[in-house]
Amino acid sequence: MQDLFESQWDLYEPLAARMRPRHLSEYLGQDHLVGDGKPLKRMIETGRCHSFILWGPPGVGKTTFAKLLSHQLQAHFLELSAVMSGVKDIRAAVEQAKQHKMMNSGQTVLFVDEVHRFNKSQQDAFLPYIEDGTFLFIGATTENPAFELNSALLSRARVYSLKKPAQAIIRQGLERALTDQEHGYGKDNILIEASFIDAIAHAADGDVRRSLNLLEVLVDMATEEDGKKQVTEAQLVDVLGQSYRAFDKGGDAFYDQISAFHKSVRGSSADGALYWMARMLDGGCDPLYIARRLLAIASEDIGNADPRALQVALNAWDIYHRVGPGEGNRAIAQAAVYLACAPKSNAVYNAFKQAMSLVAEQPSHDVPNHLRNAPTKLAKEMGHGEDYRYAHNEENAFAAGESYLPPELAGQTFYHPTDRGLEKKISDKLAWLNELNESSANKRYEFDSHNSHNSHYDNSDPYSND
Repeated sequence: MQDLFESQWDLYEPLAARMRPRHLSEYLGQDHLVGDGKPLKRMIETGRCHSFILWGPPGVGKTTFAKLLSHQLQAHFLELSAVMSGVKDIRAAVEQAKQHKMMNSGQTVLFVDEVHRFNKSQQDAFLPYIEDGTFLFIGATTENPAFELNSALLSRARVYSLKKPAQAIIRQGLERALTDQEHGYGKDNILIEASFIDAIAHAADGDVRRSLNLLEVLVDMATEEDGKKQVTEAQLVDVLGQSYRAFDKGGDAFYDQISAFHKSVRGSSADGALYWMARMLDGGCDPLYIARRLLAIASEDIGNADPRALQVALNAWDIYHRVGPGEGNRAIAQAAVYLACAPKSNAVYNAFKQAMSLVAEQPSHDVPNHLRNAPTKLAKEMGHGEDYRYAHNEENAFAAGESYLPPELAGQTFYHPTDRGLEKKISDKLAWLNELNESSANKRYEFDSHNSHNSHYDNSDPYSND
């Protein structure tokens, strides 16, 4: 009985292994590297290879590509896992590659998975054999090579970044597994709703291997009747667990949750912002969608009350791209809390909206002459730029009394800062500038009145020597 069990176990191969691409045309989701004219496809087509590092999250095809390349080159394939291997295993692999080379049996590809787990001396052990061509070195890592790999190794191997495949790409892989008659379930007559496939692709979060593992478990649980296997929603819930939450990107649930998130930040509720952010992430929302919404909130609801809010939100977006979702989600959460706690003002939002509305409603007023550009002699003869006062040459770097709007809009004010946060200081500054403008206007009025009263004596420029 034991021998029978072992025999059956030896024949078992997981669906993810069975569906591993055997040709480059089946390799999904990395068109920026294996598309027409792209570097890794050209490497396979020309056979002119160099050592390289594949950097990307789990399940995106690092091992698969190494095996595809080895097959295309008809090379001897050796594989090491830095998790399981030590110096002894490295030496054994080097010896195998040397013997293969001495026998003129073609090239050897040495694939090292999780290479970042090797320490410095272990990484250095590969260097001389990369240089003398004993083997073509391919390393795979889920960590940033710039931080985790020796500079000596990086100088001898190019780095290629693999991206998480989009949900549509994951779906393609699942559909291929369901229809493939040789390696998949093409002969098993599986009945599964299209929405269930979408749910699996969504739950896999860019991990092709995970998506196939989930599908395999689901098919194993399927109810068989009349030679058909029916996948039910209850089984899908059992397999996906918390990943199967009502999060309809095209429906009310999505818009209700993002609305609750936005209103929580606007309402200065850090707890509400964190809760709704967690709900959306738990349901599968793209974290960068939340980051984009924070940028909108920073300009719409905070504005100049705290201009740093824009930079905080932008930094969170950048951090997510640099370190990935684990730490990146936390950075977005930090930005959400900062924005929730920041002073609020929609003064800029209202001012811009009012300006756009006025421009749409009124005629296109001409630019006043003193504000016009005067790059040519003709423009200067036409009065462009005439009487313009250069603010930096004025007291307080402010040309008191100068007008920057068309005459038809003289006195129009769009921006009314609040008394919250930095806008309180901005409000005080604008009030002071307005006082300077009014003082200048009063002086000009007094001068004009005096000049008009004495016009019968002298109508010339009072600053003229004539």
